[in-house]
Amino acid sequence: MTNLSKKKELAAKTLRVGKNRINFNSDNLSDIKEAITKQDIKELYDGGIITIKPIKGRKKIKKRKTKRGPGKIKKTVNKRKQVYVKITRKLRNYLKELKSFEAIDRELYIDLRKKIRMRNFRSKAHLKEFLESHNSVKIKPSELSKKSKPNKKKTEKKKSISDKKNSSEKQKKSKKEDIKSKPNKKKWKNKKN
Repeated sequence: MTNLSKKKELAAKTLRVGKNRINFNSDNLSDIKEAITKQDIKELYDGGIITIKPIKGRKKIKKRKTKRGPGKIKKTVNKRKQVYVKITRKLRNYLKELKSFEAIDRELYIDLRKKIRMRNFRSKAHLKEFLESHNSVKIKPSELSKKSKPNKKKTEKKKSISDKKNSSEKQKKSKKEDIKSKPNKKKWKNKKN
């Protein structure tokens, strides 16, 4: 069998379909070889030597048999993940706070972090309930809010900013006083009349 790929390309252009849809009649291959122009191919198509295959694909009439399962739907999964992230962040911050107050030791801290990751706690209240029932906690979580101490870093920053403002105001005042106390001496150049 001879190579008729160029003839297929020409037929696809003239009949305005894809190359894969064009079908040549194997009995009349000699006529197809002789076809050079678009007009020749149109005549062969009218004669039935070149045919066009129907479009492949699923018919719209038939109902789809496979249904989308819960694994394919992304909307609910995304919400679940967001809920997980919010809860874990909240609980981890609370644990960090407990650790800074030295209410829990390092081993319990690591164990609780693992439990948070495994979604053992529904909420912060659930975690507090667990800690209160646990014996190795030094301070009860309910007493923590009463004992809360201010964040050192924030207070230091506020103090340093206020100190800078005060020092800059003092410098401005001292400059103004210096200017007032000194006599105004300007050197005048001799002007020609």
